[in-house]
Amino acid sequence: MEALKKEIEAEGIVLSNEVLKVDTFLNHQIQPALMFAIGKEFAQRFADQGITKIVTLESSGIAPAVMTGLALQVPVIFARKRKSLTLQDHLLTAQVYSFTKQTSSEIAIAEKFLANTDRVLIIDDFLAHGEAGLGLAEIVKQAGATIVGFGIVIEKSFQDGRSKLEAQGYRVESLARIASLENGKVQWLV
Repeated sequence: MEALKKEIEAEGIVLSNEVLKVDTFLNHQIQPALMFAIGKEFAQRFADQGITKIVTLESSGIAPAVMTGLALQVPVIFARKRKSLTLQDHLLTAQVYSFTKQTSSEIAIAEKFLANTDRVLIIDDFLAHGEAGLGLAEIVKQAGATIVGFGIVIEKSFQDGRSKLEAQGYRVESLARIASLENGKVQWLV
């Protein structure tokens, strides 16, 4: 997706050979027009899958997931990283390790939001080592729902996330695939 790649090149900051900061349009401040285009692109790529729900992880996956849900006219569910007084019982849960935060979290979705008849598209902001994706997939599987695929905004293709998801038989559609962040520069996968 050219508009996304241009935004990454203009605004992304390479912090190391493994970390790309995109807080000006995705992870802190959100550019709605770009998110709308991202949502339409995911909707187009998965249009024939009969999607009934979209699942993402708070917080950076919410904007692209909501725009995809708007384009597909389906509900969006986000897994929460922290329990609250209103999210205590009847939960589907999984453990997820965050590379950028260097912590492990239990993520949860109330079981009432997913049914075994649902066809679920999982949307996430980044794909690196695949931990978030595998955790979300575990929750969807606990509900007995079908995963139709993963929509990834930015994939760090030099890490093993895609291979982990594809080894489980999942379709992975990434809008921007990065081959390398070496020497402080984004190199695209051709």
